[in-house]
Amino acid sequence: MSDQKCQDEYIRRIYKVQDYIEQHIGQHLSIEELSSVAGFSKYHFSRIFQGILHESLAYYVTRIRMERAQFLLAHRVDKNMTDIAYELGLSDSAVFSRAFRNYYGISPSEYRKEYSKNRKDSFLLSEYNKSTAKKKCEDNPYPVTGQITIENLKEKQVAYVRHTGTYETLAREYVRLIQTLFEHAKKQHLLVEGKNWVLAMYHDNPEFGEESQFRTSLCLTVPEDIRVKEDGILGEMKLEGGLYAVGHFQIQKEQYSDAWNYMYQEWITGSGYVPRDYCPFEVYRYIPSDNESSIHEVDIYVPIEPIHF
Repeated sequence: MSDQKCQDEYIRRIYKVQDYIEQHIGQHLSIEELSSVAGFSKYHFSRIFQGILHESLAYYVTRIRMERAQFLLAHRVDKNMTDIAYELGLSDSAVFSRAFRNYYGISPSEYRKEYSKNRKDSFLLSEYNKSTAKKKCEDNPYPVTGQITIENLKEKQVAYVRHTGTYETLAREYVRLIQTLFEHAKKQHLLVEGKNWVLAMYHDNPEFGEESQFRTSLCLTVPEDIRVKEDGILGEMKLEGGLYAVGHFQIQKEQYSDAWNYMYQEWITGSGYVPRDYCPFEVYRYIPSDNESSIHEVDIYVPIEPIHF
């Protein structure tokens, strides 16, 4: 195996661990369990993980939990401290409060109170697919509107390539990543006419996450009867089924962030729903080439559940 193929394989295994942590953040995550997911010896796994991601395994798990905690405190007022503690895999509210204060220097209840008080002046909730990850509200924050439908999506298999970094670097790498995705999908005969969605999945909430650590998966849905071979470039994962608010937009290239902000700030606040704990994503129905119409057809999927008080 060449040095590059070996490096790609190591990275693919670490991506599998990231996916596993994201899907099981509410459980106790042991070094034995995570090293098994990666296929590495537990005696070497932590060093490999830190060498590739430049974060220790313990710090990474804590960071993902605390960023999830920020989101729940800010936007899930229906959940109390004990609910959030259990959702994050912590034993009780006292353990959660101590962990949150140690990480952010403020208690969870104080954070929730301050966020609520300052919400009108806060950053727009969703800055996905934006060259600047965070910006202030403008005089006309919702220049784009779209038709919203509620859909119950079935679980889907996806092949993906992943980008880690800011949305500025994602924009620069986007064409190359999409080309890589399709080249490897074609080699494996994963392309089936009328059966593949092309989508971008955003794993980290840009309101709370560290910009340089944002994870974005560029994905291709694959029929369940076709096996995706993880080859060091392509990864395979499941797109979670369940209830989604789907915004159907016809927009120009520079209006993606406006569409996201319409979904999160304008529509969802009066919808009777709250965001469910899963990644949102964009499905690209039609993106024109440079010499065609400038209108992009895109569906934005926001995982939701009914709000309860």
